[in-house]
Amino acid sequence: MTPTARDAVDSRTVSLTHIQSFVAVAEEGHVGRAARRLHLTQPPLSRHILALEDELGTPLFERTARGMRLLPAGEAFLAHARRILAEVDAAVHTVRGVTPRH
Repeated sequence: MTPTARDAVDSRTVSLTHIQSFVAVAEEGHVGRAARRLHLTQPPLSRHILALEDELGTPLFERTARGMRLLPAGEAFLAHARRILAEVDAAVHTVRGVTPRH
């Protein structure tokens, strides 16, 4: 499937904050624990997840009485999300390594 102009615009609306929130919830399996890990309260973290799901056009988690479980779309996105965050970290380290400190 070839990306369209709309796909390109949509991919630019996904924020790093939403990706970080997604990875934390996926790894913790629980919004409360992920919120503590990210030093947030639960309501904004839940909004980040809902916004990401809306941006991607699909649910990423199954909400259960015991927490959050990744759906197949969430499983597929998780590997990409981790790579994105690792690439951003690498880019920051590279730039800091070549930029003189004042």
